[in-house]
Amino acid sequence: MHWSILLAIAICSEVFGTTMLKLSQGFSKPLPSVGFVIGFGLAFYMLSLALKSIPLGMAYAIWSGVGLVLTAMVGVVVFGEKVDFWGMASIGLILAGVIMMNTLSKMGGH
Repeated sequence: MHWSILLAIAICSEVFGTTMLKLSQGFSKPLPSVGFVIGFGLAFYMLSLALKSIPLGMAYAIWSGVGLVLTAMVGVVVFGEKVDFWGMASIGLILAGVIMMNTLSKMGGH
């Protein structure tokens, strides 16, 4: 499988796991707690497969940047968390950094 697909699955699994962590209420709810373990287990497995093809720095930049954006979106949409200009601007800068790293940098070697 191509590294981008593996990394996309890893990111989505991590966002799922993080959402389940919030829903577990400190691991006091069994089903979301199991969802957390499954989500992060799959996330780290897929990340390990992606790391066979791309450098660690590139993988982690994509993982953390895209994961942050998606997790923030889940927070707003699912949990009703507040959004303000500076938060959106900060997230936008992180996303811009991930895009620039993938399109302009030679770090990834792809």
